[in-house]
Amino acid sequence: MSLFAADINFSAIPSVKTSTSASEALTLMEEYKITHLAIVNNEEYLGLVSEDDLLGLNDFEQPIGNIKLMTQGASVSENAHIFDILRTIYQHKLSLIPVTGKNNILAGVILSDSVLRVVAELLSVNNPGGIIIIEMNVIDYSLTQISNIVESNDALIIASFVRTMPNSTMMQLVLKVNNSDIGKILQTFTRYEYNVVASFGEDMIDDILQDRYELLMRYLNM
Repeated sequence: MSLFAADINFSAIPSVKTSTSASEALTLMEEYKITHLAIVNNEEYLGLVSEDDLLGLNDFEQPIGNIKLMTQGASVSENAHIFDILRTIYQHKLSLIPVTGKNNILAGVILSDSVLRVVAELLSVNNPGGIIIIEMNVIDYSLTQISNIVESNDALIIASFVRTMPNSTMMQLVLKVNNSDIGKILQTFTRYEYNVVASFGEDMIDDILQDRYELLMRYLNM
């Protein structure tokens, strides 16, 4: 599985130059169904231009280099981890993310949907099962005990993530288990006095993906 920017397939979406007109950039955005384009002069990445940057202009023939950009230099390096990529996309609400190498040379761009597909693989979304979110004190965290509880109910943990809570000793543990009938697992967690703050059966997991980054960020602390 590709967990770093350099390993994820780059898109063939072209970049624009500072001399490219706003109208040309908007035409490319419409053609490729995106809302951002990388600005590149002589292979050097200079920033991102967004659809919102352009739609409010009075003169669509002016070059992009004359326009004040809202997202400016949002990008990731080639060795950026998938969660760092996802965080940048979410923070700037990007339709694509530029990947840069040495001397800020543009290596390529990755579509946001491609990143989401990698995250979906990490969450084992294509495998049937359910999601359980447990809140606890950091010092009480024992994945061994939690795994034993899940396995005692004829299920396995196939993915897990920890969400730390700022300025707190509390944390949230996100579990993906291979059984969509999680009722008995939830009962056992309650019996052992674990605080289950949310749970999702198989039918609800698709809704999480449809909501795209909002729910993923909430539970993965992006």
